[in-house]
Amino acid sequence: MSRLAVALRLEVTLQRRYRFLHAAVFSGLLWLALLLPMPGRLRSVAEPYVILGDLMIVGFFFVAGAVFFEKGERTLDAVVASPLRFGEYLASKVLTLTGLSVLLAVFVATVTHGVDYHLGLVLLGASLGTVLMLLLGFLTALPFTSVSDWFMPAVVPVAVFNLPILAYSGVWTTPWLYLVPTHGPLLFLGAAFGQKTLTAWQYAYGIAYPVLFAAGMWVLARRLFDRYLVVKTGGQ
Repeated sequence: MSRLAVALRLEVTLQRRYRFLHAAVFSGLLWLALLLPMPGRLRSVAEPYVILGDLMIVGFFFVAGAVFFEKGERTLDAVVASPLRFGEYLASKVLTLTGLSVLLAVFVATVTHGVDYHLGLVLLGASLGTVLMLLLGFLTALPFTSVSDWFMPAVVPVAVFNLPILAYSGVWTTPWLYLVPTHGPLLFLGAAFGQKTLTAWQYAYGIAYPVLFAAGMWVLARRLFDRYLVVKTGGQ
């Protein structure tokens, strides 16, 4: 069995222990309780905001919570000392939590809209948005030793990554918001429910920019992991 497969199995076990699946199901039920009483037209307007909010919960907060659980249980010390590579460790989190987030987004969209939405765009927007929020949550959690220390400073990057909501809703339509990488995923979610019509350059931007931004965040995550965990534990 490959190291990545072992890491994936361990990650699933840890997420079950941390009750992430239970929390995700509870979150999905809350969103359904919000969406189902709405008229169909209003539901389509609200759906992209709901899915983006769920990406933030499953992506940003779940991965940060996992990091703090692992720090408290000294699991990360064992990871640093093991043959598991950083890329395999982080990939296991990204793959499992992105899968959970996308599954939840499709579930909520299907319950509220049946098949009257664009599945491919939901998958694209949810997966890209979750990866970005996951990496952001991971990056912000590494320098801190406790949730209480982390929570207030984490509000700033979360707020920045949610700024495209202002452009999407028409409140603030400055082109500068295209520099925020979650803008593309939000455009895809809006188009999936008939709220936006995208041009070819927006499709290209919505895929390429988040992928490049996520790659840069991955590199930064490796450096912060080495700085805050590997060096402190004496790993290589």
